[in-house]
Order: sequence, then structure tokens, then C-alpha cells
Amino acid sequence: MRNLMLALAALALAACQSAPEAPQSAAPEPALDPAAVAPGPAIIDQSVTITPPAKGVPAKYAAFSGNWAGRLEGTSEGKLAVQSVSSKGEVTVTYAWGILGDNNPGEAAGAGKIVGTTLKLGRLPNGADVSFAMLPDGTLAATNTLAGQTYTGVFVRQ
Repeated sequence: MRNLMLALAALALAACQSAPEAPQSAAPEPALDPAAVAPGPAIIDQSVTITPPAKGVPAKYAAFSGNWAGRLEGTSEGKLAVQSVSSKGEVTVTYAWGILGDNNPGEAAGAGKIVGTTLKLGRLPNGADVSFAMLPDGTLAATNTLAGQTYTGVFVRQ
């Protein structure tokens, strides 16, 4: 019985003890680096559909059809859905962007035109001018000019 009482007393004493405090550093907490904050995502509405190019659409235009995704300046996510392509290089698109400069994520539906190997979109509602040049490896070199800044990146077919 005495051993049982000693065991219970030891258990109660151990439960009352707290863990030692971690030594505190005299250095202040580092400030949050804005570059370390994850950019907002680019989101295209799930209802956006792709209409395959008709048989009369030249291959150099048809190559733009489909869903594309990439990053501008390695950080800002972008998505492009080339929904339709005409035989004259006219396209309908939906373009979505993540945080870019002072601009919040957004999405815009619109039109554009392919001239040579470059798809140029009409000016976006946020004031951006966006174009995509088809590269020999089948990727798109994206250029986004917004508020006097130019952002570039590579988009790949999804």
C-alpha cells in the first residue's frame, strides 16, 4: 500500500511540473518577406469549353487551341484557354492571372488575333496587353504589359 501511495504521489508531482522554457533570443522576429508570400492562383471558370478547330483552319493557327498554363516572372500564375480558332486566325479566349504587381487575381473572356506565330489578345479589363508567341518546342512565350511593367514567362499545354 505504501508503494502504491508513493507511486501516486510521484505521478501527481510529475504532472504538476512544467517543461522548461525555451531560451529566448534577443534578436527581434524577422519581418515577413513579401517575395516569400505565395502568389494568388489563376483560376479559369470550369464551364469554359474548347471547340476543336475546324478542318479548314491552318495548322499554325490550330496549334494555339486548348488550355495553357505558366508563370510570369517565375511567380505569377497564368492560364489561357483558347476556346475557338477561325481559319483567319481570329480566336476567342479566357485568360486568368494571379497576383501580378499591384494587380489582384482575375479572369477575362475576350478575343484576339494570330498574326504569324503570335497571338495578341485585346486589352484586358485590368488594362493589361497580353500576347503569346508560339515557340519551336510547342510552348508559348507569354508577354504581359501592365501599368508600364512588362512580365514574361512560358506557358505549356495542359
